[in-house]
Amino acid sequence: MLKITLKKNEDKRIKFGHPWVFSNEIATLDGPREAGAAAELFDAGGGLIGSGYYNPRSLIAFRLLSRQREDIDTAGFYRQRIAAALEHRRGVYPGLATFRAVYGESDFLPGLVVDKYGDYLSLQILSAGMERRRDLLLEALAEVFAPKGIIARNDVSVRSLEGLPETIEVLAGEIPELVEMEENGLRFLVDLRHGQKTGGFLDQKENHLLLRGLCKGKQVLDCFCYAGSWATHAGAFGAASVLGIDISARAVAQAERNAELNGLSGSVSFEECDAFERLRSLHQQGRRFGVVVMDPPAFVKSRKNIAEATKGYLTVNRRALELLEPGGYLITCSCSHHMGREAFRDVLTQAARQARREVRLVEARSQAADHPVLLSFPESEYLKCLVLQAV
Repeated sequence: MLKITLKKNEDKRIKFGHPWVFSNEIATLDGPREAGAAAELFDAGGGLIGSGYYNPRSLIAFRLLSRQREDIDTAGFYRQRIAAALEHRRGVYPGLATFRAVYGESDFLPGLVVDKYGDYLSLQILSAGMERRRDLLLEALAEVFAPKGIIARNDVSVRSLEGLPETIEVLAGEIPELVEMEENGLRFLVDLRHGQKTGGFLDQKENHLLLRGLCKGKQVLDCFCYAGSWATHAGAFGAASVLGIDISARAVAQAERNAELNGLSGSVSFEECDAFERLRSLHQQGRRFGVVVMDPPAFVKSRKNIAEATKGYLTVNRRALELLEPGGYLITCSCSHHMGREAFRDVLTQAARQARREVRLVEARSQAADHPVLLSFPESEYLKCLVLQAV
């Protein structure tokens, strides 16, 4: 087995709970060094830190799976971890059939994401170590969940950082064209093969309930609506009318199906358009809304484009605030880890100033409980969801 020894004074972060070691923190490597190789990590004094796997192609050279000497190449190891993750979800969501079943480092399975959509699993393998143990993972998942089908949505660019190809592959059973899920008593169709991420977004389920007390009898605008989750909730919670906008024709078609599935086609409509341009035209037309939802895709893909992405967040939120009627609410989100909570609030403060609106923060939220945040791993907290009122 590969033995990794850290440089002097490079062990503090990982001993405090962070699960990553970067390539420039390693002093010596003794043993097989292929991508995904099982490894034991030691401090400069020879003390064992834990077990994990190594990748020479990645800046994140080592990912920790256990803080003791442990065999990470058995299905039983992963079965135990996955079962523990499931126990947490059953505790916070008793009876729920759709949820994030495994959330990477927060469930002590770095590089693995598993979403459960009823009888089907959609997973993402984001590291060479997990890719190498794919068969063990499939065996463990089959034992814990007994799913009808498992699909790998590995069409994500982060895999290239690990030297892995981007692929979509059915790994077990069959995957239907559309899978139906329930959220907050509403029904939604999910496209596991072509939808974004693993097919859908499961991290806003609690935040969608914010609309319950805000939108009754109001005109609601849902920007970057994707499959219409926010819009459908707004319609179900009594909005007078809801307009959802998205640049993707596939997303708009799916959103329309979801509204129809819940009997809301009369009050909820969608447009295929560029959100930036549509926000401008709505302002020029003098339109006003009681509630605007701003839940865009991640503008900040890496630290390199923070400045450019900040301009995007500033523009859409300024235009959203300009569209609010007096006393109206903006529910605005950022799913970019690199856009921190304070930085996001600074952007919103600047947007309010440019829109010449007096704005107060009503509530600040994060991701759903099936996306738990590991306090020693700040990268696990990414979602910011703020409710603002333009008074």
